[in-house]
Amino acid sequence: MLKDFATSIVQTLRQQGFQAYLVGGCVRDLLLDREPTDYDVATSAIPQQVMEICLETYAVGAQFGVVLVPAPDRGVGSRVGEDVSSKSHAVEVATFRSDIGYSDGRHPDEVRFSRDPREDVARRDFTINGMLLDPVSGEVFDFVGGRQDLREGIIRTIGDPEQRFREDKLRMLRAVRFAARFEYAIEPQTFTAMQKLADQIQVVSRERVRDELARMLTEGHARHAFLLLDKSGLLKYVLPDVSAMKGVEQPPEFHPEGDVFVHTLLLLDNLPNPCPMTLAWGALLHDVGKPPTFRVAPDRIRFDGHVEVGVKMAEKICRDLRFSNDETEQILALVGNHMRFGQVTRMKESTLKKFLRLPAFDEHVALHRADCLASHRNLSTYAFVQQKRTEIPPEKMRPTPLVTGDDLIAAGHKPGPRFREILNAVEDAQLEGRLASRETALEYVRREFPVEGVATS
Repeated sequence: MLKDFATSIVQTLRQQGFQAYLVGGCVRDLLLDREPTDYDVATSAIPQQVMEICLETYAVGAQFGVVLVPAPDRGVGSRVGEDVSSKSHAVEVATFRSDIGYSDGRHPDEVRFSRDPREDVARRDFTINGMLLDPVSGEVFDFVGGRQDLREGIIRTIGDPEQRFREDKLRMLRAVRFAARFEYAIEPQTFTAMQKLADQIQVVSRERVRDELARMLTEGHARHAFLLLDKSGLLKYVLPDVSAMKGVEQPPEFHPEGDVFVHTLLLLDNLPNPCPMTLAWGALLHDVGKPPTFRVAPDRIRFDGHVEVGVKMAEKICRDLRFSNDETEQILALVGNHMRFGQVTRMKESTLKKFLRLPAFDEHVALHRADCLASHRNLSTYAFVQQKRTEIPPEKMRPTPLVTGDDLIAAGHKPGPRFREILNAVEDAQLEGRLASRETALEYVRREFPVEGVATS
């Protein structure tokens, strides 16, 4: 258990004459009777001393006083350093310090090590993250009023909020995330500073922004988080295309809930918890193409081509936020296919089966269900899809091909674009039950796709 390992590090450091405590988010979570996802230790020992005392360590940020100590049970067969990037398998040990200057809005210009835990706590972000805990005695050391803010449900910076946010601009997004996750209020002065400095979030790396937004989207309180992002002024800087959804009307007969932004946030409320990251982003961006395609036609409001436009916009957003290729592919598939559910009852059997076997189709179904619940609330199509998925056995959904490319070459066809056309036609006929054997499939190819220059009888 990682808590026991962190406690053993504290005890080992103390045996060597150093101060050491659990600190930060793990203390907050323990006080809330939540299971921490990671553990941090703060100590008066400098990095070199920590590395001498704890034999296996990684100086991931030694210049800032940070050393990572991997847990000994991080996995059978794991290699040294294999899990270092994951704090769920290691304890971060940081030297008490004070930070001097933040020219880049992220890293301190100068770090001064200290022997006073009060100095260390004073540099941290929020009061609820600024408490120390003796894991042996259970005593909590609170120099910043964190326990009271926990009781009252308040997110408050330690010290001057503008200074805290100027030091590290990402703290503004973290304030939103914590407020949403714990359903807390952001203290007024803290929120005013966020509104004043919102535009400065643009200096933060897109990867760090992506990771904070992903946590907001997947922790179960995404709607509240995005309302706070909007109210704080951060949304228009981190995701301007989502901010543009505000005020974009929709046809009331299909969307009685309101505009595109309202619909999207209601949809986020209906996502599963926990929620896969790609599903959450696909849900957030599923209607991103509506604002630029909005028009009022004689019969009703229309968004002609919003899916195709949305896929292109979503791809740009994913590339900008540095998603992996696989993540981007799935997010774009969710955006690109979300309107196809309206056609499932009219699809040919082959088309339906190909649709139902899309990769990670559970995410497509979850998005459709949430989309319905956030608008007309009619789940008949969702029920139809789930019934078909139950009725159609895997071997009928994805049968072994009756004809291969080698068969086409043997029949006299030359490799080229027509190969795919022929193989697709054979697969469609097979999925629809019109072809059941290799012989009938080859006969179908000879009849429907004669080799050029070869007469057929």
